Amino acid sequence: MSRPEHLAPAEVFYNEAEAVKYAQSSRMINIQTKMSERALEILNFPEEDGPKLILDVGCGTGLSGAVLEKAGHFWIGLDISKNMLEVEKERGSSSGDTLEWDMGDGLSFRPGLFDGVISISALQWLCNADKSWHKPIPRINRFFETLYMSLVRGGKAVFQFYPENPQQMELLTSAALRAGFTGGVLVDFPNSTRAKKYFLVLFAGRVAGQEMPAAVGVEESETVRYDKRRTQRNRKGKGRKGQYKSREWILNKKERMRQQGKKTARDSKYTGRRRKDKF
Repeated sequence: MSRPEHLAPAEVFYNEAEAVKYAQSSRMINIQTKMSERALEILNFPEEDGPKLILDVGCGTGLSGAVLEKAGHFWIGLDISKNMLEVEKERGSSSGDTLEWDMGDGLSFRPGLFDGVISISALQWLCNADKSWHKPIPRINRFFETLYMSLVRGGKAVFQFYPENPQQMELLTSAALRAGFTGGVLVDFPNSTRAKKYFLVLFAGRVAGQEMPAAVGVEESETVRYDKRRTQRNRKGKGRKGQYKSREWILNKKERMRQQGKKTARDSKYTGRRRKDKF
């Protein structure tokens, strides 16, 4: 399945029809709501401190803003897609202020305005050169430098994103650290293909008691059970085409290797035959 950022720039990909579909999809609403709730949990604002002002980068149709508002916070959202913002206004389900803005152009807010920042499924778009004059590295640097200035000292930013590869993750993380942030990447459910989620957690300046939050789904007991099930499945040969290392299994594997263009020995009547012990 193609990644959206490979198909078209965000302001083109999220046209009017796509924006409406995004806002009406129960699956998308559920996913965005859960990830926004998790981002807010990572921000971990003490209840006794009262409401906070939070910046929502890539706010889209306001699904994440609704979560912030439900928790009693104020928010300002920015998004590059005019269609997504128009759908957000039509929904009228939140009272946050929104503006059409390209985060790669940097932020123009006054210093220390925001107590925190969240971003859901938007950060990876910065790694693309959607226009002829776009240079991803300077755009990424500009974004994090201006974001750092927009946060109060000790403020926290949480970006849920989908890195395409380890190099992209390193590019974004190193740019944030050069801008003055501390922190790193938090991975929830690292052993799960479907549930795994990446969060870039950043701190604007050091304050007492500041530390990276714990990931979800990495309890030792759960990891042991997962590894045990996987080992048992491999031993029994379940989920494979043919018994493990049987003739059928070997022929299927060799065929896959040929399709990948790898050099493979020819098949014969001896393929998969068990060898007698030498002694």
